[in-house]
Amino acid sequence: MHEGSSERRERDSSAASDDPNVLLVVLDSVRARNCSAYGHHEGTTPFLESFARERATLYEQARAPGARSVTSHASLFSGFHVEEHGVVSAAHKLDPSVSVFSTLREEGYATGVFSENDWITAVDVGLKDGFDTVVGARNVPFPDAVNPHEFVSNQGRGQYVTFLKEALADDHPVQSLANGAATKLQSDYKRFLPSSVRASTPAGVYVDSFLGWSERQSGPWGACVNLMDAHIPYEPAPEHDHWGGKRARELQSSFEDQKWAFNGGQRPWWQKKAVESLYDGAIRHCDAELERLVSELDRRGDLDDTLLVVTSDHGEGFGEPSRVRPGVRVAEHGVAPHEAVLHVPLVVRLPGQDGATRVERPASLTEFPRVVQAVRDSEHPTEGFRPDGPVLSTAVGLDEPLQERASAYVGDLSPWTADSRAVFDWDEGQGVVEKSLVNRDRAVTVTCRDAQTQYVDGGGDRPRERVAEAFAAVEQLDVRRSGGGVEDIDDATYDRLEDLGYV
Repeated sequence: MHEGSSERRERDSSAASDDPNVLLVVLDSVRARNCSAYGHHEGTTPFLESFARERATLYEQARAPGARSVTSHASLFSGFHVEEHGVVSAAHKLDPSVSVFSTLREEGYATGVFSENDWITAVDVGLKDGFDTVVGARNVPFPDAVNPHEFVSNQGRGQYVTFLKEALADDHPVQSLANGAATKLQSDYKRFLPSSVRASTPAGVYVDSFLGWSERQSGPWGACVNLMDAHIPYEPAPEHDHWGGKRARELQSSFEDQKWAFNGGQRPWWQKKAVESLYDGAIRHCDAELERLVSELDRRGDLDDTLLVVTSDHGEGFGEPSRVRPGVRVAEHGVAPHEAVLHVPLVVRLPGQDGATRVERPASLTEFPRVVQAVRDSEHPTEGFRPDGPVLSTAVGLDEPLQERASAYVGDLSPWTADSRAVFDWDEGQGVVEKSLVNRDRAVTVTCRDAQTQYVDGGGDRPRERVAEAFAAVEQLDVRRSGGGVEDIDDATYDRLEDLGYV
């Protein structure tokens, strides 16, 4: 864990004591289609459903600004569209000053991010820079002891003697040394580890870390808690694994690649669909941890003083046919502009909100910074995530590291190398969302009735002209800097990104 400069910087005395807390909870990779709060046939999100029904606002048609983690989080934090910020890979870095969390920190808030998503806690793309406290990868046997991943982030690689000294000086020296040994095994000798060793850290670790941190704050705080349980690999706790089970887990563990082996025909698509059962269990796991988090804030009396936003950065594909790439099906996420990837849950509770509402018109996650400012200005933006103009989304084509990975399975990568653009408009007469979608020379209109029902409703010039018109006002801003690139990522972080399919 990293806490500010030497230990903790002084809080700005100008911060108003009645400033609301800000909590962004990202259920990473959770699509609206698989949430029971959005009509899914399995009971995956009973808490989110009841919370939205009783004391929050549910946006029925929220869309992610991008189809991969780095693009969506950069838009969430900055309020800019993907084309505006241009941060699409490790080679780019968002100007940290444009992050809403940097603004909160500069204005006296304590800020913290809690996740094993390396894009927001480890990789130098500007997303972690707005936080005093960064709790990153904790996939070690003893999370309370010295974490080698965090040590490398702070001290660099190869500092074995320094790590040994820090481990022995820690309150848990034996556990710290065990963490070091386990990390070395995971990095260099993964094939010798038993299958019972989890590939990721369960959500409860980050919920506990956030709850402990927030309780220690004496003034307003702003935090992002990103829960990765519904990102591959899907490893729901046994008590939440209602629809998968042993055979689904065995099938998933046999996959060498979660995406490209299906696109390349090395794996049959029924197997991708089969592990959706584990995905549902992972969403149920996240929902249970979300309930624990919200209940504790409520018990403390903090919930009424907090802007709470629960959403996702993108969804997942389990073999859905592409609308604009003939013969292509959607596996996981990254380059697909499909509704399975872009339609995400969005539930918001304003400070002191009394009662529940539903917003049926299109909403965009890029409105998050503006909603934060409105709440701080004592406004009550009941439909704050509805932008003044259309909702825009961009799915960026494969960059070079991803092309290298994909080429081991797929000969012709052309369906995955072009950017796709989507515009979401509200059809007042029909009460539906009209999605205009363009990829290279193909353009279609997709009617989106809800998270479960969408269908192609035309093509040709109309959707192409609508996309061109909407994006004509979008231009790249001077907020992108040069990032470190994948070559500057430490080995442990690189391995995690590779396991997650990002490099």
